[in-house]
Amino acid sequence: MGEKLKRILTGVQSTGVPHLGNILGAIIPAIEFSKKENIKSYLFIADFHSLTQIKNSEELKKNTLYTAAAWLACGLNPDKTVFYKQSDIPQVSELAWYLSCFFPFKRLSLAHSFKDKQDRLDDVNAGLFNYPMLMAADILMYDADVVPVGKDNLQHLEITRNVANRFHNVFGNTFTLPVGHLQDDTKLITGTDGAKMSKSKNNIIDIFADEKVLKKQIMSIKTDSTAIEDSKDWKNCNLFKIYRLLAKKDEIESMKKNYELGGYGYGQAKKELLNLILKKYELERGRFQHYIANADKVEKILKDGAKKANVTADKVLNRVRKKLGY
Repeated sequence: MGEKLKRILTGVQSTGVPHLGNILGAIIPAIEFSKKENIKSYLFIADFHSLTQIKNSEELKKNTLYTAAAWLACGLNPDKTVFYKQSDIPQVSELAWYLSCFFPFKRLSLAHSFKDKQDRLDDVNAGLFNYPMLMAADILMYDADVVPVGKDNLQHLEITRNVANRFHNVFGNTFTLPVGHLQDDTKLITGTDGAKMSKSKNNIIDIFADEKVLKKQIMSIKTDSTAIEDSKDWKNCNLFKIYRLLAKKDEIESMKKNYELGGYGYGQAKKELLNLILKKYELERGRFQHYIANADKVEKILKDGAKKANVTADKVLNRVRKKLGY
């Protein structure tokens, strides 16, 4: 007998065009996973989650298109994956409610998604507070075995396993308990200010942006005031941290030497990073523009994926409803 088919699942919120951190930390690892043998991938756009922040319907729709276009531009094959948007699977909201009834309020109040904002409670809606339960439903809905996660999402995976076990303690084994897969070299993607790359911090690099916009983002990367002629510390340089994630080994070594020898300015290094991104992602940038110009094509791909996702969602939800006596 062959190896058991494994299901992997991951998603990205539709809060705009996915930035370099999203692409390296979630999208590319998920796509690479999907190419392996004995793997069935469920890859989705988390547009329900986006509603905790965005209340404009046109913006929500536009962001979903941008997010889907980015996945497809990066090489996602919709024929070999179940690629869908969260809002096309209403069963996930029902499952999130069931899970909420098995998870303590106090434990939920410790979730990072809420805790980080608890000093500004006027900005916190109930959806944000219950965010981990919807995320748990996203995962458990499809019997996911493996979930590629960034370091900051490990807690959500722990909550998912915890709430599943709480349900199991009452009704017996019902869900598949997922494990996380953390990418060693992309645990935390440095933003232009040295902090974690995040849209909320406005420190992103958008590889799909117009060249002028992309150049502006790269030129805004914070560096120290070391003079051009002096040796520079590449180990603690924000610019170098981003460059080394994208460049080939010989290119990385070359820039290291330039830093150490001196006579090499940060402005030159930034131009090298810009040229590297334009060259490395030339194909992806072209594909992205193609999908943006063909929104109907993207919508069809997502609807086709939703049909496949609904089959699994119904199966799992019926299993849960039966246990609950509904």
